[in-house]
Amino acid sequence: MRLSFFKNTLLIVLPLTLLVCFSCGSGNAKKEDGNKKQEDVVIHDTIEIEKEDHEVSTQESRQEWEIGLGVYQIDEYYPLLDHKRIGIVSNQTSTVSYSITSPVYSNGVTKDTTIVKTEHLVDRLVSHAQNVVKVFAPEHGFRGKADAGEYVQDGIDKKTGLPIISLHGKTKKPTPNHMKGLDVVVFDIQDVGVRFYTYISTMHYMMEACAEAGIPFIVLDRPNPNGHYIDGPTMKKQHTSFLGLHPVPLVHGMTIGEYAQMINGEGWLKDGLKCDLTVIPMENYTHETFYSVPVRPSPNLPNDTAINLYPSLGLLEGTNLNTGRGTEMQFQLIGSPFLPKEKYPYSYTPQPNFGSKYPKHKGTECNGLDLRDTPRMNRVDLTWIMDAYRNHEDKDKFFNTKNFTAHAGTEELQKQIEQGYTFREIRKTWLKDLEAYDKMRQKYLLYD
Repeated sequence: MRLSFFKNTLLIVLPLTLLVCFSCGSGNAKKEDGNKKQEDVVIHDTIEIEKEDHEVSTQESRQEWEIGLGVYQIDEYYPLLDHKRIGIVSNQTSTVSYSITSPVYSNGVTKDTTIVKTEHLVDRLVSHAQNVVKVFAPEHGFRGKADAGEYVQDGIDKKTGLPIISLHGKTKKPTPNHMKGLDVVVFDIQDVGVRFYTYISTMHYMMEACAEAGIPFIVLDRPNPNGHYIDGPTMKKQHTSFLGLHPVPLVHGMTIGEYAQMINGEGWLKDGLKCDLTVIPMENYTHETFYSVPVRPSPNLPNDTAINLYPSLGLLEGTNLNTGRGTEMQFQLIGSPFLPKEKYPYSYTPQPNFGSKYPKHKGTECNGLDLRDTPRMNRVDLTWIMDAYRNHEDKDKFFNTKNFTAHAGTEELQKQIEQGYTFREIRKTWLKDLEAYDKMRQKYLLYD
């Protein structure tokens, strides 16, 4: 990993505050009095780091240091930013960490102690005299506190005074006016590798806006914690939406940088436009690398277990089942009042909480399953949804068809489950598309 900029500084990423809300699919946010709710106030609080500094642990720092995230490849992208007016697409996951060693006096003994400091990328660039002029925020907002699907207003960052333009408010694509005064745009957001996780849709629209305005677009690459496999049904063109803009499987198996190259290379931008794209790759990363995400990428993905289960449980957003929203075990539980207790012995009662103001079955006891001991997934698992459908008291209420189809990307999956197909039979119908996608995807991979 290049350390010339930081000299002997260890670089790692530390957690932010446990901000954030649901995985970026569809949520249960309600409209109030016909006006969609804003994130908080127009003056947005700055991103707060949970632990601003602490003594370095070798074990804690090893993974981030060895992988060498794109954000740390300063020698590669700082020259592209010098003397430029910069726009940044970011949220609470866009962190930069560095260490300093200083003498600490304790109990009559002075010893050198290494302290890690973590900053948001926006703060870091501003402190290094880079000319950041505006920030673009995806679903959940700049701080990652808004519910899934919740309308987020534009605002001002309290700390830097920079304007924050919401890409999940009045518009999901920057307008020509938003792009005025920019010479370059930087994208740095942690993705989780699932088609209906909306950060890739935000990236698509920003790339399109950059292409239309003739502005270079730089992606600082980060690992995909579900990047070791591809699986699931492929999005059909007639069902494209913000939950899936491209003909890719549910689990796409690419880093955010690789995915940007595929968007560009396959001509998926409006009118076949090409974006002036630069990807700053990671070092020492492969698709088999296990990566523990240090910051909640969205409010209802609180830990590695939830991220591991999300590709399979995210489909349940289009059903009557609760996926742990309204608890502290989001995307680690499934349950419903309409499931039999003898087969679903884990009981919990969803209540409004951070990340879910209006959880399914709020205040009602759900019978369900605790899936927290599930090992690392290597494919989409439909057994939970198929078993729940078979055991549900009222099958007519099980599917929210429009929402389920938007997540699945096809009408066929619901029909197959309702008609009693086996998991093996359903998966067999995916294989032709998966093979074609994998062949296409190979052209854009940056890592083994």
